[in-house]
Amino acid sequence: MLTFTALGPFHAWSDGVPLDLGGQRQRAVLARLLVAGGRAVPVHTLIDELWPGDPPAQALSTIQGYVSRLRRALEPGRAPREEAEVLISAAPGYALRAATEQVDSWRFESLVKSEGTSAQVWAAMESALGLWRGPALAEFAELTWAATEAGRLEELRLIAVERRADAGLALGRATSLVADLEAHASAHPLRS
Repeated sequence: MLTFTALGPFHAWSDGVPLDLGGQRQRAVLARLLVAGGRAVPVHTLIDELWPGDPPAQALSTIQGYVSRLRRALEPGRAPREEAEVLISAAPGYALRAATEQVDSWRFESLVKSEGTSAQVWAAMESALGLWRGPALAEFAELTWAATEAGRLEELRLIAVERRADAGLALGRATSLVADLEAHASAHPLRS
């Protein structure tokens, strides 16, 4: 099964084996499609966001080459003219087709938004926070779309910390929360 990680170093895995996603811009194409959450990203948007203000003359063919190489990496058994199942053509551009469970940031967001009893919320927030392995999309931090998404994910991470604390207090786990909450309050003194 293919899996994608963006909550820390950006990688794609096939049955636990890391895939070679190519160079920085090629990796950025896949990361940008991941950030779109399954929606199509127009080719002109990819070009504008990968080369802000100064795209090369051959930007379109470069994007097409990146997509072709990514498809080979993600679906090595696919015949050359066979329709892609993961990185698909979706007018007017491309989209990443994956289940929520295959993408750590998608799963994280789903867990953070989940509801239930205090015990269920505690478990969901523990699972959500356990998905983080470092700053989200850090290798693409100079690209506006990545910085925006990283900020959004960081805000959700802070919400998860706070929801876990609320659930922990309701479950009588105040003592075990003190160190985490002190660190959280110190790092984010303006959060209420």
